[in-house]
Amino acid sequence: MSGSDPLPGEFSLIARHFRPLAGPGALGLGDDAAVFAPPPGREMVVTADAMVAGVHFLPGDPPDLVARKLLRVNLSDLAAMGADPLGYVLTLSAPRETPDSWFAGFAAGLAEDQARFAIALLGGDTTSTPGPLSLSVTALGTVAPGAALHRRGAEAGMEIWVSGTIGDAALGLAALRGLLPDPGGELAARYRLPSPRLGLALAAIAAAALDVSDGLVQDLGHLCRAGGVGAEIEAAAVPASPAARAAGPEWLPTRLTGGDDYELLLALPPANAAALRALAAATGVPFARIGHFTAGPAHVAVRDGAGREMVLDKPGWSHFP
Repeated sequence: MSGSDPLPGEFSLIARHFRPLAGPGALGLGDDAAVFAPPPGREMVVTADAMVAGVHFLPGDPPDLVARKLLRVNLSDLAAMGADPLGYVLTLSAPRETPDSWFAGFAAGLAEDQARFAIALLGGDTTSTPGPLSLSVTALGTVAPGAALHRRGAEAGMEIWVSGTIGDAALGLAALRGLLPDPGGELAARYRLPSPRLGLALAAIAAAALDVSDGLVQDLGHLCRAGGVGAEIEAAAVPASPAARAAGPEWLPTRLTGGDDYELLLALPPANAAALRALAAATGVPFARIGHFTAGPAHVAVRDGAGREMVLDKPGWSHFP
């Protein structure tokens, strides 16, 4: 884990906090790159996601939760491809005044989720920055040959299913900003710590998949464009947690477009619904049918209880206009 613009005591910092996290291929973080061989008979899957203070997490969020969210949003991308995690590379750019206690908490969070998800640090880079704290992970995973799930594959007549509940994280951000009561803290917890849906044998069940990161409506649009189809979803069928229901119907547009859910969104042939229900029962991961795909164009229609199409201000989150 090298550093082109060293923090004071950078190499000591790496030795204290990050070398204990290194996997076998990391060579003790003493070289410029990792060396490892993927498991025999497996294909590699590679993904990368960045998080910036004030954009993806609040500057005062606990460092261990920041670390765990950083890992988990990348693991969610692997889950959407049907891949098993293997290792990751970390890039960390922190202001020079960042205290050592922050790095200790951050490393402790990484260690906790490395053990939980059987993944290890392979290397990376540490730098100082005058700007906000910026973090990036490149996660590596493996999948059986030909078994990776893709965004393309949705066809008219297929069903739309999602895992878990939708909208809690967006409401959690609103709660952390003081816009919404969250007496039990459930909504804030979903924003700070998503649950990647790893280990689900979906390759023979789903025709297409992705994880919901930028908002349900916007991400469903990605499946539509990849498959050349449209989609209709029933707002009332979109699964909500008790805390989200307690927020009230006025928060429904935020739930549908706010993002940060990191749940799986699937295109499912109707004949495979029973297999998905069986998988849900066996794994304890709930899935709900929320709509169906239609013959093009690639438009997502959200229907209210009367069957009318809801008008939404935006389909989801975008970093650029």
